Amino acid sequence: MEAYNPFAKRESHSQRSLLAYKLLTVASWFLVHVVDIHYGFNAPAGDTSGRSIWGQNKAHPTPFSLNPQIVDIYWIVILVLQIYYLFILWSSNADDVTPVANIGSHFIINNVLQFTFVMLWVHYFPGHFWIAEIMLLLNFFNLSSLYFRHSRMPRVIHIAVVSGPLAWNFVAIFWCGAAMVNAQNLAARILANIAIWGILGYGLFMLAAFKDYTMGFELSILAASLGVHQFFLKTIAFQWIFAFTIMSVLFLATLAIAIPGFFGKELSFRREGDIVDGDRERQPLLNDA
Repeated sequence: MEAYNPFAKRESHSQRSLLAYKLLTVASWFLVHVVDIHYGFNAPAGDTSGRSIWGQNKAHPTPFSLNPQIVDIYWIVILVLQIYYLFILWSSNADDVTPVANIGSHFIINNVLQFTFVMLWVHYFPGHFWIAEIMLLLNFFNLSSLYFRHSRMPRVIHIAVVSGPLAWNFVAIFWCGAAMVNAQNLAARILANIAIWGILGYGLFMLAAFKDYTMGFELSILAASLGVHQFFLKTIAFQWIFAFTIMSVLFLATLAIAIPGFFGKELSFRREGDIVDGDRERQPLLNDA
C-alpha cells in the first residue's frame, strides 16, 4: 500500500513520481500566488458583492482583522523562501531531492486549499465564509501532519513550507472565523478577548515542546499585525493590548530559545535520558541548510 500512499516517507522516488511532484508543485504554487497577488489588489470581476482580500478585511472589521502591510511582508518572505524549496526540488542531487519530494504532497494540498480559501474569501454567496473556514481547518490538519511527520527539514525549507504556512493558517482560522460570525457586538468582542490567547498558548507550546523558534517569530509577527490593525480600528479596547502583549511574550520566549541554540547551548525541557523515536524527533532546526 505504501507505493500508492503519496504521503509515505520514501528512501527514493522513481523518475515518474518525481516528475509528477515537480510539475504539480510548481503548478499549484504558481496558481495560488498568482491568485493571492491578483485578489490582493482587485475584486472579483463580475461579482458586484465580491471584494479583494483586504477589501473583505476592511468591510468586515472584527476583533481579528489584520494589518495588510505586515501580512503582505510576511508572505513576500515566505514566497521568496518557497522559491528556494522549488530550486532544491528541481536539483540533480538525489540526496537533496528525496526529502523535499517527501513533503511535496502536503505542499501541493496546502496550495490547493489556500487557493480555494482565497476564492471563497473574495467571492460573495451565502455561507462563503463558512466554507472558507472549513478549508482553513482542513489545511490546519494537513500542515500539522506535515509538521509532525517531517520535523527535521533544513531551516529555510522548514520556514517556507512548514512553519510559515502553519503559523499563518492558525491565525487565519481566527481571522476568517470572526468574519464568518460577524463578530462585532459586545459578546463577540468578549469572546475574542479570550480566544486571542490561543495564539500565545499555541506559540508557547511549540517553543516548549519542540524548541521551534521559527514558529515563535512567525506568530509574534502575525500578533503584531493583529495589534496594529486593532489599535487603529478600535483604540478604546482590550484586543490590541492583548495582541501586543502576546507579541512581546512570544518574541522574548523565542529569543530565550533561539539565542542559546546559536551558541550551541540549547535549552531543554526534557529530562536527561528521555528517549524520542528517531522518525518522530520533533526538533526541526537541528539539520540546518
